[in-house]
Amino acid sequence: MSPILVRPVREQLEHDRIIRQLGAKFKRRFEVGINPGAEQNAAVGTGAAALFPDLVLSAPEKGHRLQVVVEVETGESVNHLEALAQWTHLSKTRAAFHLYVPAGMVDVARRLSEDNQIVVAEIWSYHSVGDEIRYTLVHRSKYIPAPARTPQPRTAFAKATPAKRQGRPVAPSTRRKPPARGAKPARTAKPVRKAKRR
Repeated sequence: MSPILVRPVREQLEHDRIIRQLGAKFKRRFEVGINPGAEQNAAVGTGAAALFPDLVLSAPEKGHRLQVVVEVETGESVNHLEALAQWTHLSKTRAAFHLYVPAGMVDVARRLSEDNQIVVAEIWSYHSVGDEIRYTLVHRSKYIPAPARTPQPRTAFAKATPAKRQGRPVAPSTRRKPPARGAKPARTAKPVRKAKRR
């Protein structure tokens, strides 16, 4: 939770419910750390500069590289002070920054991020339908580079990729194709005999 914000109890309960729901959703793809309420379970950075976003998503592979930081906002917390205190710092981490806001606050969130030059990789809106919360992707930044693919190690038994597939020209084959069935063999030119001198 932001140190400058105290949410009404009802909003805080909904906020924490969304965090836990998103955590369960992302567990299929990431290693998930959540910070509901005032809890500080998963940090980004160390020491005094450590940040505690609502969700911290890391790669499940060895190394657990940080992939995404998620901040969930309620109607009260989509404002200029929150943007400067939280969003600015989260957008500067080495991970993609995802922002979840109520459906009615999407335009405000967009304007705040543009006015303060905050790069948000994705903005999602959410709204309640009965007991169910539904999410909609409303913005995706075109400036976020795709994650670099790690090169696959080649084994001694791996087949070499044909040159044509790698973009190199392939030398034309010098072997002649066998004639089709029923086709007459091609006539070969007879060698020219030199005239004998008399």
